[in-house]
Amino acid sequence: MSQQHVHDSPGPRAWLGLVVILGPVLMVSMDGSILFLAMPRISQDLTPTADQALWILDVYGFAVGSLLIAFGNLGDRYGRLKLLMIGATAFGIGSAGAAFAPGPELLIAARALMGVAGATLLPSALAVLSELFADPRRRAQAIGVFAAAFAAGFAIGPVVGGILLERFWWGSVFLINLPVVALFLLLAPILLREVRATRPGRIDALSVVTSAAGLLLTIYGLKHAAAEGLSSAAILAGIAGLVLLAWFARRQRYLQHPLMEFSLFRDRVFTLAIITGLLPLAAWSATAYLAGVYLQSVLELSVLHAALFAIPGAVVLTITCVVTPFVVDRIGKRTALIICHFSIAAGLLLLLPTAVTGGTAWYVASTVIAGVGYGICFSVVADTAVGAVPPARAGSAGAIAETSNELGNALGIALLGSLAALIFRLQGPDLAATLDETLQLPDLSSAMAAEAKNAFVTGLHVAAAAASGLHLVLGVLALRWLPKSVTPQAGHDARVEDPPGRTVGMRR
Repeated sequence: MSQQHVHDSPGPRAWLGLVVILGPVLMVSMDGSILFLAMPRISQDLTPTADQALWILDVYGFAVGSLLIAFGNLGDRYGRLKLLMIGATAFGIGSAGAAFAPGPELLIAARALMGVAGATLLPSALAVLSELFADPRRRAQAIGVFAAAFAAGFAIGPVVGGILLERFWWGSVFLINLPVVALFLLLAPILLREVRATRPGRIDALSVVTSAAGLLLTIYGLKHAAAEGLSSAAILAGIAGLVLLAWFARRQRYLQHPLMEFSLFRDRVFTLAIITGLLPLAAWSATAYLAGVYLQSVLELSVLHAALFAIPGAVVLTITCVVTPFVVDRIGKRTALIICHFSIAAGLLLLLPTAVTGGTAWYVASTVIAGVGYGICFSVVADTAVGAVPPARAGSAGAIAETSNELGNALGIALLGSLAALIFRLQGPDLAATLDETLQLPDLSSAMAAEAKNAFVTGLHVAAAAASGLHLVLGVLALRWLPKSVTPQAGHDARVEDPPGRTVGMRR
């Protein structure tokens, strides 16, 4: 294996390298959420359909999630730094294209390009990080910082978007990526060295195509059914997508060098940790998007005021993510995962008292309580993924963890967002497909506007209750599945505690 030289005690170069890596991490994660508060403004200027509005939001997460595994493997084989440089350049190009998109179609295309570029950045960044820090404890701390930056990006995205939108046009939320890209391209070749693992075999192109196509068709079928009702096209697309995903999973079992190593999921602890990477992001992205519309379109707050209400939850989430690696050393990952799911479930339930006449205090309380769980989610999943596999598989293992995050981000809006859209369509005045479109109709009566707002709030409640129920189920599974006798181990190698005689994710 050809890799950069590292010492057990990381020097200044390693920590400076970590700082450089955090730039793309913040950029990619922030772009997964920065549009939540910007969507009302984009809807006014570009007038997208309900289906296009959802695609503008989650095509980015879909593109990232569907390609992370492939690019994790490519980085392992052909060079992680090289892939980081290419991805950062493409991300900058996509950001500029999105900022000046004249219509929803081109904005969707630019967001898709940004997602493809983002898929090159995350797994390679996490793999380079693992190579910089050879000492297990130092690596766990560095991964905690990495996870905190990733979490902070998601959390502060709406806040940064709100501040920019108060002074500039909506395209500014994309242009802020360009200075980050420029600094990374300047400093990365100086502070980071090329890292690659000697990996036999080629990337299975058919697996890449079938996984991406399966996700695309499945999400399209769900979104189309929610926005416009059941149709033969939606049903056929959904079924075709599920068949392709099942075939993809089956194909991986027989490939000598699979795109995704499903053998890692044989361990219940690892499996639950990866699910913990997916479901909380699904709940967070959907409720953050719906809450952004609620604060601006229902309560009629300015975009800056709506952003300010998101700050307490963002602070709690980020702090929790930073301290989690240290707390886990004392309480163990079993307890951390249980706290994660139950705190998110409780936080989501606090959205239920929100109403058309008010509810900002409930919203803030919800983000603070759930923020504890979201912070644990980011730290535990990233720590587990990298520490559970040999260094040669760091890129692809990190890709599984980040895939769960990004797919959760996309699927949350696609599934829970579509559920809220379905409730709005069934209970609303049936004048337009979305609340913002309804409120912009000329000569809209106050009674119809109130009916539309009530229908939207009901959809928010249903989506929050559904996500809360899923987290309650996972919390119970964590209580039943995870070994009760595990104890934290000093100096652990960032692995999940497991029963004696087994090591999570290590190939036998």
